Amino acid sequence: MTLFDNMTTVAIYTTLTVIVLIWYGAAYNPFKIGGLFVKEMIFSRKYLFHFAALILILFCNKFELSIEKNITNTYDYANLFQSIEGNFVANLQHTFQSEWLTPILAFMYVVVFQALLIASIGIYTKRSENKVMFYATCYAIMMNYLIAIPFYLFLPVSEVWYHDPQHVSFLMLKVFPDFENQYRALSGLDNCFPSLHTSISVTLAILAVRSGIKKWAWFCCISAVVIIFTIFYLGIHWLIDMCGGLVLATIASTVGIRLSTIQWSLRGRRGNVIPQAPVNYLREDAK
Repeated sequence: MTLFDNMTTVAIYTTLTVIVLIWYGAAYNPFKIGGLFVKEMIFSRKYLFHFAALILILFCNKFELSIEKNITNTYDYANLFQSIEGNFVANLQHTFQSEWLTPILAFMYVVVFQALLIASIGIYTKRSENKVMFYATCYAIMMNYLIAIPFYLFLPVSEVWYHDPQHVSFLMLKVFPDFENQYRALSGLDNCFPSLHTSISVTLAILAVRSGIKKWAWFCCISAVVIIFTIFYLGIHWLIDMCGGLVLATIASTVGIRLSTIQWSLRGRRGNVIPQAPVNYLREDAK
């Protein structure tokens, strides 16, 4: 069953999913939230700066791939990872593999993963008091990439299916046959540790819980669990990648929330920072 023909198909599915998720999480017209987003971009320099910084750090991931091509004599740590955890991924894949489950999990990996981030930005733009959770999301995602990229450059670990094709299949190709040509430019074959699919999905789940939006928190938590299962099921990540992703998510979400509740004062000679009083993340009328 071919679910994705190309990246245009992925973009269409993602757009529709974002609309549904914003409507669900914010309980508000997603198109009006889109208008609010544009308004904030135009009239709030702070909002614009944080969003621009977020986009910039996402582009750094692509820049990392170009740098990686010029690095020679790198050691693949996949051998070490497999010697530690054995055939965990192969056993899990063989146990649960089914024709109906593969397209569902591939959709979670390719579409829902990125839709969660986009929808979170929209939801927190509408429902976060003083945009605190929006800023927390920006900081947390930036921390994820800033910490992960050095590992990708200097600790290369090949994906499980690529390292051990005799025991593990790359099930993504069953629903996205041209994945290697269409999607691979966004993710290197040896960019496994830590797993960003794990760290970012768990980061968004932690932030959703801290936001106080219960139904959005439930959805993000369930999605994070499913996405973690998916990275093994599709034959992509090692168990150690997932553990690294969990640690990274904890650090990134903690730092993101902390930074979002600090008011940076430019008046002091040394750029002092003044912690704000504890904030109520949600407006009373949005609970």
